[in-house]
Amino acid sequence: MFYDRARIRVRGGRGGDGALSFRREKYVPKGGPDGGDGGDGGHVFLRADPDLRDLGLFARKRDFEAERGRHGEGSNRHGADGGDVELRVPVGTQAFDAESRLLADLAHAGARITVAHGGHGGAGNRRFAGPTHQAPRIAEVGSPGEEAELELRLKLLADAALLGFPNAGKSSLLRRLSNAKPKVADYPFTTLAPVLGTVEAPDGRQLAVADVPGLLEGASEGVGLGDEFLAHLERARLLLHVIEAHEDVVERFRAIDRELAAYGAGLAERPQIVVLSKSDMPGLRPFEIRDRRILGVVTTSALTGEGIEDLKRALFELVPERAPALSGNAEMADFLVYRPLAPRQRGARILRTDRGYRVRGEASEEELRAAGIRPDDVVEFES
Repeated sequence: MFYDRARIRVRGGRGGDGALSFRREKYVPKGGPDGGDGGDGGHVFLRADPDLRDLGLFARKRDFEAERGRHGEGSNRHGADGGDVELRVPVGTQAFDAESRLLADLAHAGARITVAHGGHGGAGNRRFAGPTHQAPRIAEVGSPGEEAELELRLKLLADAALLGFPNAGKSSLLRRLSNAKPKVADYPFTTLAPVLGTVEAPDGRQLAVADVPGLLEGASEGVGLGDEFLAHLERARLLLHVIEAHEDVVERFRAIDRELAAYGAGLAERPQIVVLSKSDMPGLRPFEIRDRRILGVVTTSALTGEGIEDLKRALFELVPERAPALSGNAEMADFLVYRPLAPRQRGARILRTDRGYRVRGEASEEELRAAGIRPDDVVEFES
């Protein structure tokens, strides 16, 4: 099964608690405070991995939490930071928040984004020492990490994409053109998930070509999951519009073209090569549409091989160049940010004392429980 969507919950690690400690040595009966700070909690990252093809890694496990920071100790020993969690996703994965707002687009290999920051480590009691308070008996509890629910959506990165009605011969063409081995049969909906293949030119150049499941009228509105399949065309620079040569080719072209226009995302303006397939069958129909988007018309037969080499040549000649990622800069952006993540903010400060706890600011019951406060503990609240 091909997984192009996943829902996950991520949580940064909680910060470690600061230590409440005093120096104790044989000849220093009243040593000063020496409690070290707690370590920061680990972060959760997404990283685009070129070796992954779908989001299947999240089919079984959907909850991810980074490691908690270590607690501070006496003798001014700071706690270690918690370990990070890096989640690998395919190149082309987009991350959306719980309100379906696009956070970031991991558009190239190695792109990485933080989706949940770890909490701050708590301050040890030596941080609270001063001229008028030389023996502070308080230490800060580490703050919780950020938590978020995310939806991941994969949009295939392909130079060209095959589209058309079910059983138009797209999978057979991809087998002939590339190294891909999609399932082929003489009935509709053989292809149930997008397939990527690599087409090679004699000079060593390569292009990635995607075959998406066949579209039905109403695909732009979700008929037959068509809206999800159309999403995989958004990154293709060239569309290979496959039409059976013995059908009403003009009406078939217009029907799919209407779905592209209804879906939006610039698909209706994308350059196309019209591929008339199954030319070995009787009753060929002429294609007589003139449209600036149509860069060429190629008649093919996956059975006999007719037109396959012509289609390969047209692919390499007509696929548009990719636009530079950043004008005036040769380096690609790590990721395209559509909505900046909210900056980390420290909420209520929870302090541990030798009698219980002291809370500065507003804290929820959940925050108090997470800090380790039990119902019978003494808690002082400060506004």
